Amino acid sequence: MKHSKQIITAMIAVLVVSVTMGAISATPNATAQEVTPFPSREKVISVTGTAVSSVAPDLANISFGVEIQEKTAKDALTANSELMSKVIDSIKQVGITDSEISTSQFNIYPVYDNYQEKETGRYTQELVGYRVSNIINVKTEKLDSVASIIDSAVSAGVNRVDSVFFSLSPEVYSKLKDDLLEKAILNAQSKAGKALSPLNYKIIGVKEISLSEFSMPYPTPMYDMAYGAEKSAVQTPIFSSDQDVSTSANVVFLIGSN
Repeated sequence: MKHSKQIITAMIAVLVVSVTMGAISATPNATAQEVTPFPSREKVISVTGTAVSSVAPDLANISFGVEIQEKTAKDALTANSELMSKVIDSIKQVGITDSEISTSQFNIYPVYDNYQEKETGRYTQELVGYRVSNIINVKTEKLDSVASIIDSAVSAGVNRVDSVFFSLSPEVYSKLKDDLLEKAILNAQSKAGKALSPLNYKIIGVKEISLSEFSMPYPTPMYDMAYGAEKSAVQTPIFSSDQDVSTSANVVFLIGSN
């Protein structure tokens, strides 16, 4: 009886060891069969597509004004206001309306003269007057009138012309953006297809799209102007030209084998 109990105890111990070893040996196999959740096994290609269009501007932007210096701020302001009124009247005579005129800058500031005192050698400042600067901006679709606007303004008293440039109206710019965006994405798709063709791969989806800002450089017009001179019989030459507007789009395509 005692011998039988020893045999049964030994068999149970062997069984426990067998089960334990089986569990240990099964663990690596279970791990090997798990699907790796990260990183993703998807295959991608990143391509940047571009689109460029040459378009004629339909807006002229002219920034000019009057600067006057007098002994007092009141005198400078009065003289400047009178002269600017003449300027506004003169450009209205060539077809510019109130809606096309806006004030871009207005300043009143003191003017000092710096000098060195003979006795002490110290540098000091002396108030010599006040300067008033009034700069207006004309934005118009009348591109053929740009030269006449500048000539009329200068003849009326303008002594500052800060800038003259051409741009696109919001309506034209918005339509152009939509067209170029579509062309840039199609360009990216075409590039990706050509790159994948010899590799026996194809586009199966889109993972990400990144859009860039639109680029439209302003051309620098050439003109010649003599401030304070009487109006010449020859108009101030102003040139506008077509502008290249461009954009780009980076597209990350999902790819798979053919």
